[in-house]
Amino acid sequence: MTSYAKRIDDELLSPENTVLTVIDYQPTQINSINSMNRSELIRNTEIVIKLAKLYNIPIVLSTVNVEKGWNTDTIPVLKKAVGEDVPSYDRSSINAWEDQEYNAAIKATGRKKILILALWTEACLTFPALDALKEGYEVYPIVDAVGGTSPIAHETALRRVEQAGAQLTSIPQLACELQRDWNREETVPGFDELMTQFGAFSNLR
Repeated sequence: MTSYAKRIDDELLSPENTVLTVIDYQPTQINSINSMNRSELIRNTEIVIKLAKLYNIPIVLSTVNVEKGWNTDTIPVLKKAVGEDVPSYDRSSINAWEDQEYNAAIKATGRKKILILALWTEACLTFPALDALKEGYEVYPIVDAVGGTSPIAHETALRRVEQAGAQLTSIPQLACELQRDWNREETVPGFDELMTQFGAFSNLR
């Protein structure tokens, strides 16, 4: 039962090669989601953020139209999960990739694999995903923590980005891909706690 050494050049997602971006998890956007239960959306998004924190993955947070007074900030539960030390990049552009500060923040991480959470799937996820793919990034929408204005809008958007080369993933798949080996014991308790919270593990264990 001997594992290989941790890969340096990894084709799979790892804590060392990924960045998580969280775009527009604001009250107006959340209240317009009709592709999944909104409470579940918030819970799942919080779990993804906590996974990123557990594995020390950088987070790039963005909002739209807060400075203009047309919208309010990231909802408190998610802002708290991200942490006060993480800056938030406010934009006027629907496409975050077209905002200079946001774009620079993603590129400054040096990571080429982008985990993306954004509302709505059909706009604020699709547009930066397509632009990032064109620039040579790998993009991974986390499908159980994003949503659209309707089921068909959400599913159509996922099909569009997938056809362009995005690689869809889910919370349990992401967690296992980041953990990879139970010998990495320092993150096992956090993994177990978050997967129990998600419902993958029974509370009776």
